[in-house]
Amino acid sequence: MDRHEGFREFVLARQQALMRTAYLLVGDRHLAEDLLQSTLTKVAGHWHKLAAGGNAEAYTRRALVNQYISWRRRPRFEVPSAEPPEQGVSYDEAALDRIVLRRALAKLTRKQRAVIVLRFWEDLTEAQAAEALGCSVGTVKSQTHHALARLRALAPELSEDFEAQEVAG
Repeated sequence: MDRHEGFREFVLARQQALMRTAYLLVGDRHLAEDLLQSTLTKVAGHWHKLAAGGNAEAYTRRALVNQYISWRRRPRFEVPSAEPPEQGVSYDEAALDRIVLRRALAKLTRKQRAVIVLRFWEDLTEAQAAEALGCSVGTVKSQTHHALARLRALAPELSEDFEAQEVAG
C-alpha cells in the first residue's frame, strides 16, 4: 500500500477551503499559497498515520494555523495599500468596509487573527477552534474577546459589526 494513498484526493477535495483559510490568515494570495504548500508538505509526511484513522481535515487545519503562527523568519503579513481614493469616485460601502477590516486584521497578533479567522470565517465552534489551535476553549474565548476589542479600536466605524459577532459568537 502506498504511504500517500488518498492524499491527492484529500488535497483536491479540500484545497479551496484550505486556501481560503490560508488567505484569510496571511492576507496575500502568494503568501497563502506558500503557507498552504509548506503545510501540505508536512502533512504528506504524516499521511500514513492520518489515512489509518486520523481526522485529516482537523489535523491539516491545525498544521496550517501552527505553520502560520510559527513563520518567524518571515516579515509580518501586511497588506500593501495605495493612497486613499480620489474625491468624486464612488465606492461600494461594503467594499470599503472590507478594505478597512483587512487593514485592521493585518494589525492583530498572529494568534488573534487565527482565532478570528477560525471562529468567524471558518465558522468553527469554540471547541473546534481550540482543537485547531491546540489550546483551551477559555483561551479561544479570551483571544476572541481581545481580538474584537483591538479591531474595535483599529476600525471604530465597524464596531457595530464586531459587537454583533461577539454576541452571536
